[in-house]
Amino acid sequence: MVYHSSFVNEEGITKACGCPLLPLKSHIKGPAPVSDQDKTDIIDEAITFFRANVFFRNFDIQSSADKLLIYLTFYINVALKRLEGCRTLAEGTKAIISLGLEKVPVPGEPGFPFAGLFALPKSQQEAELFRDYLKQIREETSGRLLSVAYRPNGTPNKWWLAFAKRKFMNIIVP
Repeated sequence: MVYHSSFVNEEGITKACGCPLLPLKSHIKGPAPVSDQDKTDIIDEAITFFRANVFFRNFDIQSSADKLLIYLTFYINVALKRLEGCRTLAEGTKAIISLGLEKVPVPGEPGFPFAGLFALPKSQQEAELFRDYLKQIREETSGRLLSVAYRPNGTPNKWWLAFAKRKFMNIIVP
């Protein structure tokens, strides 16, 4: 059974492209509200549930936060694919930084992996807000992923990098 997000109450949460802009425990500037450091955020959920959810080809969406969980699971899959050949934490950090510098597509643009899952932006401002949120959430996920994909001594954690070979929802990672 697929793990779903616990963020089902969306009262007072801003939305863009049908996706909630959930609070993050982040030091990175962006449109996401700041969450308490002791609370679990969507990135913690995505990393925790990744190794179970990556095996599923279908994902039953129960809340709009599940859309974000799907996006983050796919992004973690892409990041692990980039880290696959990196033998040290320094090499992995360089690979993740280059991934973070890539242009972030939003729904309706070429390269967005889940065209039918997210609503098209109603305006250019909504598209930019969603792009900025995705950029912020990708950067924060990358930083946290490095701490689990590599051991404290800087060597790869094979129990995480082995999942780079998996295809999430039958989507081939570029």
